Amino acid sequence: MLRFALMGCGRIAKRHSELLGYKQIEGATLACVCDLDIEKARTIGEKFGVPYYTDVHQMMAEQQPDVVTILTESGRHAEHVIALAPYRKHLIVEKPMALTVADADKMIAACKAANIRLFVVKQNRFNVPVTKLREALEAGRFGKLVMGTVRVRWSRDQSYYAQDNWRGTWRFDGGVLTNQASHHVDLLEWMMGPVRSVFAKTSTALVDIEAEDTAVVVLEFMNGALGIIEATTAVRPKDLEGSISLLGERGAVEIGGFAVNKLKVWNFLDAGPSDADVIETHSVNPPNVYGFGHQAYYEHVVDAISNDRQYVIDGEAGRRSLQLINAIYESVETGKPVEVGSSDHVTRLGRD
Repeated sequence: MLRFALMGCGRIAKRHSELLGYKQIEGATLACVCDLDIEKARTIGEKFGVPYYTDVHQMMAEQQPDVVTILTESGRHAEHVIALAPYRKHLIVEKPMALTVADADKMIAACKAANIRLFVVKQNRFNVPVTKLREALEAGRFGKLVMGTVRVRWSRDQSYYAQDNWRGTWRFDGGVLTNQASHHVDLLEWMMGPVRSVFAKTSTALVDIEAEDTAVVVLEFMNGALGIIEATTAVRPKDLEGSISLLGERGAVEIGGFAVNKLKVWNFLDAGPSDADVIETHSVNPPNVYGFGHQAYYEHVVDAISNDRQYVIDGEAGRRSLQLINAIYESVETGKPVEVGSSDHVTRLGRD
């Protein structure tokens, strides 16, 4: 039984604590929680009957968990990973793994030096329709890829950003691209392959924050395909969709719903034996935008640690999508197309 600790008891901690605290993950249990805000820590700690702390080092010394899930502000992920790595306990970090590529490199190096695993939360890769799409892609059913598109059309009003003073800031959060759409950016690159260049425009349309709430990005992939990222939290009055579509010379697939959860289109020139009922058997209806992927993600983590197996989303995978996001921000700031990986992509993101 792996004992998990949570560092950070904010909004996303509800999902993580319920999975671990209600023992929905075989082989895993919630051992303790920590937050600088004693009330946030106490709320989750008392709910699940586990010790709660405001000092993470005291928690590590007294509880000695097997794994720590870091759920703090994105801009502090690096310092927290580096601080915890010497305890030689495996680490999970929520998306995005950091805000700068330089910080991501430091995190990877710290975990390598401590000989521990660094997992990055990308739960949408485990969504039922997404796994089916990946299966078709790996089987070569699309042939030559032509276009990939992700759309994040969600609603986050001013009250959402007012919950914490770090939300929407360049130093600790970024905007819709780094926060809400980072999962979808990861999915697009995972499906379509490495990106050659990006050209982006953003705006802050309906809320008072430093970063953007709306973005459009045009991508050129190394394989010659094109892509679009459309992301906004300025939908009103409620979430509309979180989707991905892939178009190829031999087929087209679209996954919609508000959490990349509903298989809407599944068309291939060469029909497979399960194609007739695939839309019915590979769609889910989650209660919120988090979907059901976190459970499958944690099961994957437990299996990787307990059975010493390879794991899908490590630090390097988290770094790739982060590098892409930083290149997008560089394009926004320069007003020009940017080749991904051509520079350090130093932008306002992650900086004062």
